[in-house]
Amino acid sequence: MYEVIYMKADYEPWWMFEEWEETIRSRHSFDDRALAEVHFNKLTSELREKHKREAMRKDCFFVFWTEDEINFCEGCDEDLQLYHGVILMKDGKPYAFC
Repeated sequence: MYEVIYMKADYEPWWMFEEWEETIRSRHSFDDRALAEVHFNKLTSELREKHKREAMRKDCFFVFWTEDEINFCEGCDEDLQLYHGVILMKDGKPYAFC
């Protein structure tokens, strides 16, 4: 099974901290890799239109952000950058479609 996960957090998706799944905004599962790629391409295109910056790691973690989208962290008493992450998964593990 393939998955395309969209998350929004104050860290990049490749960190996958202990409670990272709580930041998931959408999770779509596909039996067919081609359908997963279509969904991934649509999602990343939409994020590219909205955000000025992007980065990728290991061909399965993608992140988009705009400098003015921040969130105040009360515990650390500072503003933190918000990131829109996309993770590609196969059978529950990060996976590069390429």
